[in-house]
Amino acid sequence: MTGLVVVSHSRVLADAAVSLAAEMLHGSEVRIAVAAGLDATTFGTDATAIVKAIEAADDGAGVVVLMDLGSAVLSAEMALDMVDPAVRQRAVLCPAPLVEGLVVAAVAAAGGAAPAEVAAEAVGSLAAKQAHVGAPAPDASAEPTVGTEDLADTGDQGPTYTAVVKIANPHGLHARPAARLAQESRLFDARIALRNLDTGAGPVPATSLSRVATLGALCGHRVELAATGSQAREAVAHIVALADRRFDEQEPSSAAGPQRSAVHRTDGTPMPASPGIAVGPAVSMRASDVEIPDEVPGDAAAEWRRVRAAIAEVRREIQRIRVAAAREGGEGEAAIFDAHLMLIDDTDLLDDVRARIAAGKAAPRAWTDAIASVEAEFARLPDEYLRTRAADVHAVGQQVARVLTGAPALHVEGEGVLIADDLTPAQVADLDASCVTGIVMAAGSPTSHSAILARSRAIPTVVAAGPAVLDVPPGTTVALDGTTGRVFVDPGEETLRELEAADQQARAKTALARAGAFSPAVTRDGVEVLVGANLGSVPDARAAADNGAELAGLVRTEFLYLGRHQPPTTEEQIEVYRSLAEALGGERLTLRTLDVGGDKPLPYVPQPPEANPFLGMRGIRLTLAQRDLLDDQLRAIVAVAYETPVSVMFPMVSTVDELADARHRLDRAIQLAGRGRPAGLQVGIMVEVPAAALKAAAFAPHVDFFSVGTNDLTQYTVAAERGNPSVASLGDPLDPGVLHLIRAVCRAAEGRCLVAVCGELAADEAATPLLVALGVRELSVAPSSVAAVKQAVRQIDRAADADLVRRALTAAGPRDVRAILG
Repeated sequence: MTGLVVVSHSRVLADAAVSLAAEMLHGSEVRIAVAAGLDATTFGTDATAIVKAIEAADDGAGVVVLMDLGSAVLSAEMALDMVDPAVRQRAVLCPAPLVEGLVVAAVAAAGGAAPAEVAAEAVGSLAAKQAHVGAPAPDASAEPTVGTEDLADTGDQGPTYTAVVKIANPHGLHARPAARLAQESRLFDARIALRNLDTGAGPVPATSLSRVATLGALCGHRVELAATGSQAREAVAHIVALADRRFDEQEPSSAAGPQRSAVHRTDGTPMPASPGIAVGPAVSMRASDVEIPDEVPGDAAAEWRRVRAAIAEVRREIQRIRVAAAREGGEGEAAIFDAHLMLIDDTDLLDDVRARIAAGKAAPRAWTDAIASVEAEFARLPDEYLRTRAADVHAVGQQVARVLTGAPALHVEGEGVLIADDLTPAQVADLDASCVTGIVMAAGSPTSHSAILARSRAIPTVVAAGPAVLDVPPGTTVALDGTTGRVFVDPGEETLRELEAADQQARAKTALARAGAFSPAVTRDGVEVLVGANLGSVPDARAAADNGAELAGLVRTEFLYLGRHQPPTTEEQIEVYRSLAEALGGERLTLRTLDVGGDKPLPYVPQPPEANPFLGMRGIRLTLAQRDLLDDQLRAIVAVAYETPVSVMFPMVSTVDELADARHRLDRAIQLAGRGRPAGLQVGIMVEVPAAALKAAAFAPHVDFFSVGTNDLTQYTVAAERGNPSVASLGDPLDPGVLHLIRAVCRAAEGRCLVAVCGELAADEAATPLLVALGVRELSVAPSSVAAVKQAVRQIDRAADADLVRRALTAAGPRDVRAILG
């Protein structure tokens, strides 16, 4: 993979630019080295440091060097004269702007682009900004072009390798599996064609998402692969294995899309999705298609630049949404955005657009006509589910069309509380928060894409309010409390005063919490509770430090493993763990070993399809079966533990034998290091399985801590998958059954080891007194919640809460528990 080097006069500037670029990679890994400043605070550039950075970034595929200005360019040129000739031959000095260029270059490199293409993409990175402000755009000749793939022309590509696969996905090759297929096909030096043997459709190029999806390949259909090229044999074998795994698609209940035809409704039990209070007139949303003006086109190169700039802008927006979805909802929740990204970069689609421009159409008309053609292909498909996937094409097409024409994303009729059936993530992202004071959705769940974005935008939101809410007349006063899930239609004066008081109180509480963010969290009767942060990246660690986190209570190390096609090396892991420790100021890191499985598959760990991957080979079960993965990670963890306080935490542990086996692998890693046991190394397990909670007394002698993962523990306890909106109302971690399990863990740990909670319940301030009363002494939450949870701990008086545990444990259900907690 192409490596990147950032040369700047300022270390701070370079690190910030790298962090920004990392946000756009949605889990992919790109080797980026920094040579900036003479030290952490002194401006300047150093050719010797640039040489080291080039060597560090180059894995043999080549390096693109981006520079800020002045001596940075001269130092980079000098560095190229100093490196090995072979390295110099594959290094490119890129004149692109540092920040924009690095972001675009990182995305291109993550997609497997060669150095020349990465550099060309970076040079064109200002196109969107230039188009927006009306400045001249770069010449089209500097941009990489996309050629049409001629499937019939095999030339001297060598023999053709073929295979036939049977589609096992319940809905056939729809957006997600088709995107997976197209992504994997791009990894090989091969030309791969697909043909549906049952319908005769095709051949189509496997790298084209829009064409693959239009094969109309349903469950049970036979699809023929035909590949030529230097890696044709490997490509066919890889895709056959991928098809055997159902293209790594989750079960249908886990992958419900935002389409209205697939909306899951509840019985009208509103659920809180984004905290805060909103009051205002009910307003509706009208999402009309973009009107394409009849404009006179400019020259073809200029119109094509408009399309490329618009696509680049939409790509960044989709990537931003995907990052947010992956952080809060996991890779499964974010997977649909991969299909959207593939669509806007689809080779056949772009070729069609360019051909229409060459035929004399302006950019907006060429784009919308090409999109309409793809939609029409979907509409002709015989399967209803696949026909509904045309909505994905339409939604992405409209996003680009809006950028091309400057049209608003959607029209909200007035200012106030938005009432909607369900909203797509893009629609939530496009809302004007100054006009939309709150959202009430008839459908949806707190873990949906839309809820994730509403939280990130601080728009108070209630979901699953039921279809009756859609009958509220426009203009009717609606009030909502996104913290409790209460919705009031035409509330009385007393209710409004109550909500206003609650809003003012919440604002005051937030200010107080921020003021005490860096002070310890101690109850009124002197019990200290550690408040840490859940991390999934180095930027998360910086945010945690900025918000007063006392440790990283959970580091989801799978962010190092996802979005790539080979596992990270031990050295890569050590580097990232060190960066986390540095960003967190040397506070303790709780590194959870790799937690993936059938629900979060890795392309380099073959797994057969499982009927229920949540109950299959995942967590410690998988890594004990794939010992090389576990051993490499434990060696990295041990290496960092000699430098900073580290806790290693094993996920999905069900039996003492699993823990013993994992500890044996850890002891072996320590022995291989040859430096004795790291002084601050602690060992613990995630308590996510009810059996582990009930057997906590058997685990306690072998661990330093338990960390209760209430998200999974809840879904396993109440038998309701937390990603399924149909049963979302059942998955409340305050269910008395879950609380009994937490109490069992705390009782077993008493006097032996610490009990932490790292699931969503840890951030529920209303639940904090109950958790502390049960015996929990560490809470790990999202970085933004650290200060508020600390403040909640300070309000606790255990003497006053003496009866709290008994009342909660004997309650009939979670609603009663919440009433007890007030």
